[in-house]
Amino acid sequence: MVAILSGYLLFFACQLPTPAPPIKHNRVPAKDPYLTVLGIAQDAGYPQANCQKSCCTAAWENPANRRFVSCLGLVDPASGQRWIFDATPDFPDQLHLLDTLDPRFAGTISGIFLTHAHIGHYTGLMHLGREVMGAQAIPVYAMPHMDTFLRTNGPWDQLVRLHNIDVRPLQNGQESAITDALGITPIRVPHRDEYSETVGFIIRANTHRVLFIPDIDKWERWDQDLNEILNSVDLALVDGSFFADGEIPNRDMSEIPHPFIRETIERLSSLPDSTKHKVRFIHFNHTNPVLQPGSNAQKEVEAAGMTIASQGEIINLGD
Repeated sequence: MVAILSGYLLFFACQLPTPAPPIKHNRVPAKDPYLTVLGIAQDAGYPQANCQKSCCTAAWENPANRRFVSCLGLVDPASGQRWIFDATPDFPDQLHLLDTLDPRFAGTISGIFLTHAHIGHYTGLMHLGREVMGAQAIPVYAMPHMDTFLRTNGPWDQLVRLHNIDVRPLQNGQESAITDALGITPIRVPHRDEYSETVGFIIRANTHRVLFIPDIDKWERWDQDLNEILNSVDLALVDGSFFADGEIPNRDMSEIPHPFIRETIERLSSLPDSTKHKVRFIHFNHTNPVLQPGSNAQKEVEAAGMTIASQGEIINLGD
């Protein structure tokens, strides 16, 4: 059973949830492995550079409303190890957030798993270099084209030459065991692949499985069935970049073919509530109205039986 502590709500992803009483703290498990959401925004963060529109006003005026770029942390208290999924431009803040949530393992980075070579998903690696942390052989798990990209393009190749990072290979559909109880499986997904392939991950902790797909093109372009995959996992954090068509005025949104949240809701509408409750949206563009507290978009997601990822939430992967 995967317990999710989301701000002030506690529910169980593999049961038909009922409203739960508030909890006072976003507690981390003492012994069980857990995931934490270190960011929920699209590659450019929230607010976005040079945005003076109403969507970003509250975030510019109040830093508490800002959100980091989409990222997960995986912590295994039993072994004292921590892994990060995607190295974002907000890497310093996200590493600090991870330390703050659970100071027991502050400073530890046991590995970084990369989804692809778009700016919000790998550029945080710069902080491992000699100008900042001067890290020593941090494992960076990458698919073949991503591996080649890092080794053959500056400044990333310097991280390899100076042994700040140790690039380790991933293969589509093959699990990499990182402890006896934890395994990570990359899954190829369709996306703009100018510099590397794109993957999501299935994160396994003993019998629990969490799907993480921050970036994907329309679901119908994928050679796998989202409905079937949802049946095989306890929780799915999936691409929610845009809420609906027309969200970016004067732009043909077919040129940025992420699945709209409304499209995902419609696609999954016939599924049992217990399956729909597994879906949590993440990776929000600054224009996405789900970022606005109490918005009609948030209410529409909740009415569909799905939820919105919260920065700092804890996902307990224990029994």
